[in-house]
Amino acid sequence: MALTRKNALFADSDGGARHWAVVASLIETCKLNGVDPYAYLSAVITCIVDGHPNSAIDELMPWTFKRKVNLAVVA
Repeated sequence: MALTRKNALFADSDGGARHWAVVASLIETCKLNGVDPYAYLSAVITCIVDGHPNSAIDELMPWTFKRKVNLAVVA
C-alpha cells in the first residue's frame, strides 16, 4: 500500500490519519477474506443506518460478512 502512505499525508490531522488507518485496515481485511470491499462497506453502512445494535457489532466483521453472503447464495 505505498500509495496509501502517500495519500495519508493529506489527512490534515491526527484524527483524520486515524480514520484513514481504520478505513484502510477494513479494506485490506476484506481483501484478505475474499470479500469485495465496496460491497462490504455499502452493506455495513446500510445496516448501521437501519439501526443495527451496537451489541451485535461482531456480525458486521468482514469474515462474518463472507459467511453470510455464501449462505445466501446456497439458500
